[in-house]
Amino acid sequence: MTPTFEHLVSEAESVSVEGWDFSWLDGRASEQRPSWGYQRLLGERLGRVRSALDIQTGGGEVLAGAVPAGQLPPLMVATESWPPNIDKATRLLHPLGAVVVADADEPPLPFGDEAFELVVSRHPVTIWWDEIARVLRPGGTYFSQQVGPSSVFELVEYFLGPQPEEVRRGRHPDDAAADAAKAGLEVVDLRSERLRTEFHDIGAVVYFLRKVIWMVPGFTVGHYRDRLRELHERIEQEGPFVAHTTRFLIEARKPG
Repeated sequence: MTPTFEHLVSEAESVSVEGWDFSWLDGRASEQRPSWGYQRLLGERLGRVRSALDIQTGGGEVLAGAVPAGQLPPLMVATESWPPNIDKATRLLHPLGAVVVADADEPPLPFGDEAFELVVSRHPVTIWWDEIARVLRPGGTYFSQQVGPSSVFELVEYFLGPQPEEVRRGRHPDDAAADAAKAGLEVVDLRSERLRTEFHDIGAVVYFLRKVIWMVPGFTVGHYRDRLRELHERIEQEGPFVAHTTRFLIEARKPG
């Protein structure tokens, strides 16, 4: 029997959204991955340094999976602001030798000047370039995969309507490169890709919007129930809802 709208929504509303593990969406949504393989490249860079900082680590899953157990740098620190993620990251990363620091994602970073050889971040919400430059040692590197402009905006605009151009352009890789340069960093790599994403049922949409809270700010099932029902019927009749994510990779070095 095909699950009903109410069943799918209720199920997606009740599941935990802590951490940054999207495995609940397996079989319910799919996202094309960037060709560069961020986690593999991250592991290579972690293997070359003795001190590193992972900003906005989420539940620590990406960092934990980047290198084999016991092969993190001797000084490995991760920051996170959301309490459920702090707890999850602590449980996951402490046994691997990483320290998790609660941080409000507002400057300043709670570390001294030139504390780290490598600063990394996957999908940061905020990027404080001056602080990144401050905590990097001379010759150190910032390495990050970030969400680009108009990512999954087919879904965003389904709920919020057409967005102004300045919103659609937000998080453009060229702007990130310019901000890095203003902070005194030299951009050595900048790549971007547009990738296909599919939502196969309305539960996947609800879960995604509960987890990625900045996509539709203030999202609740109660507020958007009518639009959700319409989208459920559309998926039932036409197949998966297709959107496109944008991702960019940026690597910037502090002059030595």
